Amino acid sequence: MTDERKADLILYRTEDGRAAVQLRAVEGTVWLTQADIAVLFDTTPQNVTMHLRNIYAEAEQDEAATCKELLQVQAEGGRTVQRQVKAYNLDAILAIGYRVRGPRGNQFRRWATTVLREYLVKGFALNDEYLKDPVRTDYFDELLRRIRDIRASEKRFYQKVRDLFKATSVDYDGTAETARSFFATIQNKLVYAVTGQTAAELIVTRADPDAPHMGLTSWTGHRVGKADVTVSKNYLTGEEIEALNRLTTMFLDFAEDRAARRQQTRMADWIMQTDRFLAFNERDVLRNAGRISHDRMEAIVRQRFESFDASRRAAEAVEAEREAEADFARLQDEAGRLKRKKRPQ
Repeated sequence: MTDERKADLILYRTEDGRAAVQLRAVEGTVWLTQADIAVLFDTTPQNVTMHLRNIYAEAEQDEAATCKELLQVQAEGGRTVQRQVKAYNLDAILAIGYRVRGPRGNQFRRWATTVLREYLVKGFALNDEYLKDPVRTDYFDELLRRIRDIRASEKRFYQKVRDLFKATSVDYDGTAETARSFFATIQNKLVYAVTGQTAAELIVTRADPDAPHMGLTSWTGHRVGKADVTVSKNYLTGEEIEALNRLTTMFLDFAEDRAARRQQTRMADWIMQTDRFLAFNERDVLRNAGRISHDRMEAIVRQRFESFDASRRAAEAVEAEREAEADFARLQDEAGRLKRKKRPQ
């Protein structure tokens, strides 16, 4: 049995605009209930049941492979209700679509073999013609921003820089410590170009144990954790993040172009090429290691986090006590009302 809350939901609208169904993407395919399939193909649930019975009887599909129980969670009358419902995967859905006469089946098959297949394989699907439409430039700009943010994320940037420099540097040292140190140098130059500070300086300047969320503008999870406070990007404003993402993706394009032209470069030369790239883009160039080392930054910020976390726990304890007192007062009021109701008239 699969919990549908762990599934990605894909919305499909019929071309006539009269119906929409949510397909649940799990385990490399999508699933629909019989009721959803009836809506999809503009038929009755009884007709879907008949087609499924014939499909399995004729061994066109394997029932065990194409049918499973989904845990469906719904809000009903102010309470949450869980039910197990039978759902059928894409193979079964398409098999029913071939047997249901009408345009809906053909339309869904075209969509499933193009857009849906791309999503299931890649994890995303793009409507190229939609994005090329100049009237919809806002959607295109939003997609570009999201792509830049993903491409500039620390893990992806580190991997890309390492792969590019490994391919183009004749003296590349692939040991973990050397690769990290070289990556930190490149990253520091980009952060400095946007903020005027190295990553360590930026963190020490902006990490404030007395500020909400310790001065961070983004973090993982529902609350600021110890690992979040040593990531420089977590302290950037929205405008700074946009600028850093643009600069990072431009730098990757620059490095990829050199790699495509098979231009071999020594590691020290790559530092010089980074400086040239930043100077050409009229950005400030970091010429040294900065005033604060990474280790010193970590020691300072860890101490500040301990102070911040202690204050947070104390505030949470006060809030929990206040809520407990409010709950107790409500219980007393309720007990008083019940007692008054029981008094003889």
